[in-house]
Amino acid sequence: MTYEYEDPQDLRERWARTLRAATGNPAIDPYPYADNLLARWSEPQRRYHTATHLAAVLGGLDVLQEHAADPELVRLAAWFHDAVYRPDRSENEERSAALAERALTEAGLAAAQVAEVARLVRLTVTHDPADGDTNGEALCDADLAILAAPPGPYAAYTKAVREEYAFVPDEAFRAGRAAVLRQLLDLPRLFRTAHGAAQWEARARENLTTELRLLSP
Repeated sequence: MTYEYEDPQDLRERWARTLRAATGNPAIDPYPYADNLLARWSEPQRRYHTATHLAAVLGGLDVLQEHAADPELVRLAAWFHDAVYRPDRSENEERSAALAERALTEAGLAAAQVAEVARLVRLTVTHDPADGDTNGEALCDADLAILAAPPGPYAAYTKAVREEYAFVPDEAFRAGRAAVLRQLLDLPRLFRTAHGAAQWEARARENLTTELRLLSP
């Protein structure tokens, strides 16, 4: 998996292929949607939830696509899952899901497809898909795959998260971040796909444990 930002034109073409495959309409013009989404992913308040993160999630889904029942819908959900993002707000996923519902309905997806994409976006609030929810498992594993990054990229991830929350005082941030890490470590499993469990689980727990130790006073 890559953690590098793809060329914007490559991301635009990825979106075009995905939207055309999902709609079954090769004549649709996908680029206004791509440009709107990429503008959102490039907003100045973002440090981690950027187009680099989007590219990484899409890369993870390339690895996990055989696990998902509807890989193209999962890819669409990846595009929308942080399309609305303000670090000081709690309703980002809901607003992102609503954006997906409006845009994908306009683009011509069937109602059931739109509903599935929106459901997947909302699932990223908890990252807790039900057993057998293969679409949800693939999206959540791809979104959390950064937790299993090598030390360098993981350090860059934690630095970027801190920069997104620069408005939070250090002591409060350490306490909040530590609570998040403990919550993750308490989960019986971070990753639900076979690949995630085999390839990412142990490294992710090691990274989380190390970060938690470093946050201690």
